Amino acid sequence: MTHITQTPPTSAIRARGLTKVYGSGEAAVHALRGVDVDVATGAFTAIMGPSGSGKSTLLHLLAGLDGATAGGVWLGETELTALGDTALTRLRRDRVGFVFQQFNLLPMFTAEQNITLPLEIAGRPLDRAWFDTLVSTLGLGDRLDHRPSELSGGQQQRVAIARALVTRPDVVFADEPTGNLDSRAGAQVLSFLRTSVRELGRTIVMVTHDPSAAAYADRVLLLADGLIAGDIADPTPESVLAGLDALRALDEVH
Repeated sequence: MTHITQTPPTSAIRARGLTKVYGSGEAAVHALRGVDVDVATGAFTAIMGPSGSGKSTLLHLLAGLDGATAGGVWLGETELTALGDTALTRLRRDRVGFVFQQFNLLPMFTAEQNITLPLEIAGRPLDRAWFDTLVSTLGLGDRLDHRPSELSGGQQQRVAIARALVTRPDVVFADEPTGNLDSRAGAQVLSFLRTSVRELGRTIVMVTHDPSAAAYADRVLLLADGLIAGDIADPTPESVLAGLDALRALDEVH
């Protein structure tokens, strides 16, 4: 018997011709205009752009939180844009993690209970070794029995990151994850996100408006007017700022 070894896709998630239009007629807003994008497995990708560029819309479509007007999104080999509501809900629960600007922790639960909540909801057992790895990596060992009100903002966001990673999702989507944090706590959270990619093998897609935050990523995608307008590898705060300045200059020309 011949055994065929399947090579895993090099893209954790990809989009082709991704289009999103809100409204119709003269009031129509074209948030995305046929975007093609590939997000590498085991990489930290940041998405940036001016207000109204479509960056949050792109994140929501890639994560299956919103439906596309046209085009397709694939998580591995699964086409999100072909799934019904029930299958999409199950996929988001089992294969996608989320970290938002608002920590969204349940106040009556301890940090440990908040972290394990996705497994409880899915009826899946806790992988104690993976849980211990997350807790150790995120520096939460002495905070597990604390409720959110007893934690700092940075600690709450680290709990939210652990919750997003506990199910070993294919991709974690982070929407302005440092937006409610001071600079020191924000830097810690970004370091932990980068560590989860480099040491724990996760894939992260993050929307941010902060060039310093974007510089923690392996790659920065720049959006303008619903289109990919730039792609920066190995970003620094300076290279990201230069890319954003180029977008503004182009916008002024037009």
